[in-house]
Amino acid sequence: MKSKVYFTKTITPEKVLDLYQLLGKELPGKVAVKVHSGEPGNQNFLKPTFWKPMVEHVHGTVVECNTAYDGGRNTTEKHLQTIKAHGWNHYFDVDLLDAEGPDLELAIPNGKVIKKNYVGKNIINYDSLLVLSHFKGHPMGGYGGALKQLSIGAASSFGKVYIHGAGDVNKFWDADHDSFLESMADAASSVVELFKGNAVYINVMKNMSVDCDCCAVAEDPCMKDIGMLISLDPVAIDQACIDLVYAAKEDPGQAHLLERIESRNGIHTIEAAAALGYGSREYELVEVE
Repeated sequence: MKSKVYFTKTITPEKVLDLYQLLGKELPGKVAVKVHSGEPGNQNFLKPTFWKPMVEHVHGTVVECNTAYDGGRNTTEKHLQTIKAHGWNHYFDVDLLDAEGPDLELAIPNGKVIKKNYVGKNIINYDSLLVLSHFKGHPMGGYGGALKQLSIGAASSFGKVYIHGAGDVNKFWDADHDSFLESMADAASSVVELFKGNAVYINVMKNMSVDCDCCAVAEDPCMKDIGMLISLDPVAIDQACIDLVYAAKEDPGQAHLLERIESRNGIHTIEAAAALGYGSREYELVEVE
């Protein structure tokens, strides 16, 4: 069975909720809503008002974790200030999952590179997960989407260092690159396993810069907006986004974004995730108005 990925060219807050209702999966219990809070100075991240109808519908709590690099989100104090400045806690309950230690260690018995993952301990308080991703480029991963949110995004500050170093925290910035990408796939698998099917993934192809929302100084978007996708499969939804970028042959910014993705071997994270078996690169794209 191919995974279903629903796609619309319409990008509005209301349409996000329409897609969720079309998917037909009601997330049970207490819902953690993983967003990217946006590095101070970044102009491309999706704002709280964009996600408001969706988060309110599931009565969700917005969740984030601290970063591992210098900036406005690498300590609990600074990250909470950024969350406030960007308006997240004006609209939603917000839980900084790793605000206080110790981290929660998740086992990855089938991991190709890493056998454990360190996430914010508060994640254990939730019954289901809604992953809201802004699809765009990334300086290291090539692209950022659902798999990045599940891995680097859900990892604690220490966990981010562990993934980047492919299990060696002394190699934060200089681990073997493909091993880092495979570590992301490994880490994501542990979060998928934690929620045991009670997860929904939404990718928004808007404001597509070659840079991540974690960049304080990011390039402006280089491609035209493409649309929004939703799926129960994090591998399929990321693959579908990559395929839509390749299909946008008339877009003058396509080559720039593809250079970023290909030069970092971004597809390898998807390949590694599919090999671990928690998603499929084979999908059925269902376009809706």
